[in-house]
This record gives sequence, C-alpha cells and structure tokens, in this order.
Amino acid sequence: MHTTVCITGARGFVGSNLSPYLREAGYTVAPLSLRAPEQAVVLPEADAVIHLAGQAHDHKGIVPAADYFRINRDLTKLVFEQFLLSGARVFIHFSTVAAVAVDEVTGLLTEDALPQPGTAYGQSKLEAEQYLLSRLLPPGKKLFIIRPAMIHGPGDKGNLTLLYNFVAHGIPYPLAAFRNRRSFLSIDNLCFVVEQLLQKAEDVPDGIYNLVDDEPLSTNEVVNVIAQCLGKKCRQWSLPKSLVSSVARLGDILPLPLNSARLRKLTTDFVVSNHKIKRALGIVHLPVTAREGLVKTISSFREE
Repeated sequence: MHTTVCITGARGFVGSNLSPYLREAGYTVAPLSLRAPEQAVVLPEADAVIHLAGQAHDHKGIVPAADYFRINRDLTKLVFEQFLLSGARVFIHFSTVAAVAVDEVTGLLTEDALPQPGTAYGQSKLEAEQYLLSRLLPPGKKLFIIRPAMIHGPGDKGNLTLLYNFVAHGIPYPLAAFRNRRSFLSIDNLCFVVEQLLQKAEDVPDGIYNLVDDEPLSTNEVVNVIAQCLGKKCRQWSLPKSLVSSVARLGDILPLPLNSARLRKLTTDFVVSNHKIKRALGIVHLPVTAREGLVKTISSFREE
C-alpha cells in the first residue's frame, strides 16, 4: 500500500525521528514548513496529515502568551481547514497532557479528566483541541488527537537535562526524600503508535488519546538509570523537604538550577493512562519499556 503522509514541523525533534521511521515502513513523507498563521497554508497531495508544528513550552517564561495562541491554536485551525478541503483521509494532531493538567495528577490521568491547564501553552493546546472537535468531519475522514507526556529520545533530553547534569558532574541528587511516579514517552513508542494509527485508521474511533510508556518511573529511578548509563556511582541525598522548598523559592528570584516549577516536575506525581490507545489499536504492550527507552536516550548523550 502506497501512502503519502504530510508532516508539519518535520524538522523538529519528533518530526526528525518520525519521518525516517515512516519512510522505512514504506510511506512517502511530504514535509510542510509552517511559520505563522498569517501565511497561506497549502497542503501537498497526501493521504494523511500529521500536525506537529507548534510553539513548545518555554520553561524560562520568555515566550509571550500571545505566541502560544497564535501558533498552537490559530495555525492549527488553518491546517485543519485545509485538511477538510483536501483529499487526505486522516488528521493526527499532536496536543499535550499539559492541555489537561500542569505538573501534578492525583491518581491516574485519563482522557475523560476535566481539563485544567495552568499555562498559556496548555490553554492554547486545549483551545486547538476544542476547535478540531467542534468541526463536522466529512464522511471518510478521521481525526485523532494525541496527548503525549514528556517525550525523550536520542537528540533531545527534554526535562532530563537537569538530572543528567547532576549525575554527569558527580553532584549528589538532593531530592531523594521525595517519592513520586511520572509518565514518560520514548520517541520509539511514539513512532510505533503513529504508524499503527495510520495503518488501522479506519478501525480506530475518532477522538482524544493519551500517549505514554506503559510504566511510570520515579525521579529517583531515573537518576539511577542515568548513573548506570554513565558508569557512575549514584549519589542521592534525602535533604529535608522544607529546606529544598526554600531553595526552590530562592531559585524563582535568582538564576539557580532549581526553582519551584522544576521542583514540582521532579517531585510530584503525574501518571497518565495509555489504556485507551492500546485498546483501540489492539496492543497489549508498547514495544519499548520505559526503562529501555530511557537507557537509549541517556546512552546517546554519553556517546555525544
């Protein structure tokens, strides 16, 4: 079967991994470069559109809020309208779990959770989702909205940077007193699921799907894996939580490696369910375990 897939944001981290993966699987990839909603969007002839282009979450707070809405919401609207007019049958939109929650989740986050985005990034992604779901799909067309957790893989550490630097420089990890569980997403599992969606699109219900690895990991486990990959002794300190919180608040004012936002991401629970997407695709387990994906990512940085 010859299938052409248009990918927006093909030069980004996800796109630069997904494009060769799909080509190897026999798809023709047609990248589409998008700069801003002001430009005319012209989709190439394709059977499917994967919309990756967007304004990533800026943890330094430099990106103006308006930019998130201009790119994540308004540009998505334009691309989707062109999809509705085109001959393409499948639209896969990449949103984020941040459209539902910020840094902490009580229990298991499912697709039915009431959205409570706490950032302009998350709100802009949510408004894009709401627009897509409000449009009537012509017969024969499919819409899949993917909400990934933190994506990592060779070429991009994501939020693993701070932990990696701690271990690589022999600095003891000072947050061992915090016990948490968080969901991650290996780029290999992401590519696998997207290809499965393209292959089985006709049998998969439209809608929103979370996408994460099968098993959550604690931050302490992540630090242990990094140490093992680097061949270093894992040094962890269980400092009083009150002391750590005070240092983080100081980091909100001074340029310290730890601030309140980073502390929340490193120490709170954020476990996401991937049962819906696996059930829809008829999959029991994703091909790469959370630990295997993390080892692959960290090993690639060591080689660099």
